[in-house]
Amino acid sequence: MSDEVHKVAIMGSGPAGLTAAIYAARANLSPVCIEGGDIASKTDLPGGQLMLTTEVENFPGFPEGILGPELMERFRKQAERFGTQFVQGRVVEADLSKRPFTLEVHNTLEDTRSQVRCHALIVATGASAKYLGLPKEQELLGKGVTTCATCDGAFFRNKHVVVVGGGDSAMEEALFLTRYAHTVTVVHRRETFRASKIMVERAKDNPKIQWKLNRAIVDMEPDGRYLKAIELAGTEADQGARERLEIGPDGGLFVAIGHSPNSVVFGDQLALHDNGYIKIFDGTSRTSVEGVFASGDIHDHVYRQAITAAGAGCKAAIDAERWLEQQGL
Repeated sequence: MSDEVHKVAIMGSGPAGLTAAIYAARANLSPVCIEGGDIASKTDLPGGQLMLTTEVENFPGFPEGILGPELMERFRKQAERFGTQFVQGRVVEADLSKRPFTLEVHNTLEDTRSQVRCHALIVATGASAKYLGLPKEQELLGKGVTTCATCDGAFFRNKHVVVVGGGDSAMEEALFLTRYAHTVTVVHRRETFRASKIMVERAKDNPKIQWKLNRAIVDMEPDGRYLKAIELAGTEADQGARERLEIGPDGGLFVAIGHSPNSVVFGDQLALHDNGYIKIFDGTSRTSVEGVFASGDIHDHVYRQAITAAGAGCKAAIDAERWLEQQGL
């Protein structure tokens, strides 16, 4: 184990983590950023969920839009410019019981482990979208399959889109997409919904929304590299029924079955909400452990936007800087 103790370590390299790195580096805190993700995975990459996004049109400063991976590369270069040190790998164990905190990092590419020690810790590990687990799903991400209506809805003007899910998020996504799509089809494996009654009623009252209930998506059909159609199978009372639902050309499938916050590594060391998101206090980024700060989607299950995550990263870096100063560090 290295004897070096960093003033601040940042877990995660999405918009929240890299913005925190930029601010911490400019404050001469010499931050170390543990990139996270699995370099061998298509769906869990350093850089966060924007690495799986094609064009980003709603991030300020890019009137013509910008590719998600390119935007994150710019974030990273800016953090590097001010002296951020990057460590490849993900934190697999964290000891927050005493300071300095100790993080064990697994580099999946080289299958090696190392330790990072720090006085202050910024957690920006985000939340991961839940997927259906179908064979073609991951290769079609960004090519007709997406998990964020607010991010990608405008790309489907006057097209047919499908939303899969039965919770409030699915109803919200479907209603939002009616602003752009000519038809929104909601696919849900039951006739009853987890969503609140008022959200279901709003969706059912919208003439643009159609319904495929007691149905599950069992296959995706690409047209070349882009999603063309999906295959549905009946569930419950309609078990065994099969149906092909055309989406293309240029339509989309929005997977809205929830997100999982990437907070498992902390066990019971940090106070969490019932849904696993980290609790923050008093309008700051402070967590239940002194010296640990949270930013981005790891504590925000409402907005989940790159710009709100970046703003939270700024707050966390400023909070960490002020805390370190109070500690005489």
